[in-house]
Amino acid sequence: MEIKYPLFLVISFVLILLYLFYPSKKKEEKKKKEKIANTSFVKNTAYYKKIFKNYQIYKIILLISFGVAILSSILLSSRIQKTETHDLNEYKRDIILCMDVSTSVDQLNVEMIANLKKTVKSLKGERFGISMFNTTSVLVSPLTDDYEYILSSLEDIEKSIKMNIKITSGEYVYPEDNYYYIRDYIYTGTIEGNQARGSSLIGDGLASCVYSFPKLEEDRSRIIIFTTDNELAGEPIVTLDKAADISKNHNIKVFGIGTRFMQDGNYLEMKDAVEKTGGKFYQQSTQTVKSMVNDIEKTSKSLIDSKTETKQTDMPTIPFILLLLSFVSIIICSRKVIL
Repeated sequence: MEIKYPLFLVISFVLILLYLFYPSKKKEEKKKKEKIANTSFVKNTAYYKKIFKNYQIYKIILLISFGVAILSSILLSSRIQKTETHDLNEYKRDIILCMDVSTSVDQLNVEMIANLKKTVKSLKGERFGISMFNTTSVLVSPLTDDYEYILSSLEDIEKSIKMNIKITSGEYVYPEDNYYYIRDYIYTGTIEGNQARGSSLIGDGLASCVYSFPKLEEDRSRIIIFTTDNELAGEPIVTLDKAADISKNHNIKVFGIGTRFMQDGNYLEMKDAVEKTGGKFYQQSTQTVKSMVNDIEKTSKSLIDSKTETKQTDMPTIPFILLLLSFVSIIICSRKVIL
């Protein structure tokens, strides 16, 4: 804590001391005034004693209030301040959710989205993006820190997956106004050319996510959250192993989650590919998604800007409250006492 104008404070106290100790003409005149004789009878009455006692109390309170008011005014004028140093270091991390939206991964994706929505709400400054793939890839959201848009996109994907699960199981789905929009949300753009190329082209999906990061030459922390069952149903342009090499070469870590009932060969291939990037592989279970989110939170963030800022903040609250209370006290006591 410090005072911005200490000279004002010193001058004010000097003036107060001069006033208190400098001889006053009024004090001298008061001493010379003649006193009234034979007042002892009045002063000994109970009523006089009561009135005089109250007078003395109010007088003391009034004098204290004047002192507090003057002191508070001086402190406010001198401006009491506190100096705070803020760490303005900016740490950035880019995360892209890369989702295989073939029907065999539906349950995993629903679980993933439910947990990621909580994570997105707690993000501060990090950029988040969403990509879906099946035969082809669709960038639902490029990297952004507009978390409301990300949450809205995640909710649209979640609604679409849940609706299609119901449709596939033969459950009746009420045709809402946006029925076709929701139903086709995860299929629009992701199954282009599937009759010729097949579906679930895993390597292509991961490679497309790698190149969804802008300015790959910059030194930033980059992460891909990768969900799939690694069950190929076509001929990809890029194999999963090759896509992992591309990711590793660009210092992008892949955190992959496989479905609960993956075949052994698919499991081992995906595990090797993910771990090659420096990331971690998980297989779907009750706590899988939460564990993965926690592990991602522990990964380092890139320091983009290192600086501190020093701010001086006024602290007028206490002097102002004391000044206000002293004014209230003066108003009340002045009705009772005439100095």
